[in-house]
Amino acid sequence: MNEFWTVLGAVLPVFCVVGAGALMRKLEWLTEEADQSLLRIIINVLSPCLILDSILGNAALHQIGNILVAPLVGFGTVAAGCALAWGCRRLTGLSGIREQRTFALTAGMYNYGYVPIPLALMLFGQETVGVLFVHNVGTETALWTVGLVLLTGASPGREWRKILNVPLMAIVLGLVLNTAGGDRWIPTFLLTTAKMLGQCAIPLGIVLIGATMADQLHEFHSHAAWKAMGMGCLVRLVVLPLGFLVLARYLPCSVELKRVIILQAAMPAAVFPIVMAKHYGGDTATALRVVISTSALSLITTPIWIRLGTKFAGI
Repeated sequence: MNEFWTVLGAVLPVFCVVGAGALMRKLEWLTEEADQSLLRIIINVLSPCLILDSILGNAALHQIGNILVAPLVGFGTVAAGCALAWGCRRLTGLSGIREQRTFALTAGMYNYGYVPIPLALMLFGQETVGVLFVHNVGTETALWTVGLVLLTGASPGREWRKILNVPLMAIVLGLVLNTAGGDRWIPTFLLTTAKMLGQCAIPLGIVLIGATMADQLHEFHSHAAWKAMGMGCLVRLVVLPLGFLVLARYLPCSVELKRVIILQAAMPAAVFPIVMAKHYGGDTATALRVVISTSALSLITTPIWIRLGTKFAGI
């Protein structure tokens, strides 16, 4: 029971910061005009610094299995989640193909960034965070290939190139420097600078998530949508976690990667599909409802799945 409250204590601050971001938007302290500038700073400066700080000196990333297997797990779990959600689309009460496609992407895509990163830091430490970043290379790849095809019904075309971004370059650079023992010869002041900037990435990113969700709350109104929200919670927070836990127990991989799998098993739907639905002709309201319903319920289910997962996987 004490371990459950420890996990819950790690989860609650994340949701409180999301709420703070939503409140800042409602009070107009954080305006929509500022979002793009802040997002560019997070993606191009703060997140790369956090990645480098997490990878340099990370002994877990000296294991070739973590470098090769982790991205495959990321890609495979997203693809499997989207496939399951697509198979359940007719049980959602959504009649339009646009709504069904949006549901499948949103329910199948777990939150792989600003929620699991702080949890990994608080519960497992820096080595697990480094493996999480490498794992997310596969997750991003699946999002811009499998996810985009599912949402639009068309070829991903040029959009897959969005995975070739600054954070990915930081991961590659970090792995090279880690192999070369960069933490021993890179000047300390540079490492400290990267650490200080990296520590800003998570709270600022979570604040933006809260602001984004606050912008879309006007879409959250439909009695007919309860069936879709219920099915989204069932897929994302019940069925898929069971599969993840089996994978964590029986996949021959490192302890750090098993921890990453357990964290992802416990995650609600990712927020980014709301943005994708808006940009690529999906149904923003459906994406929002799945995200909000799974996020709210995950406040209860996340500690339970992490607690069960660590026990079931024997870590």
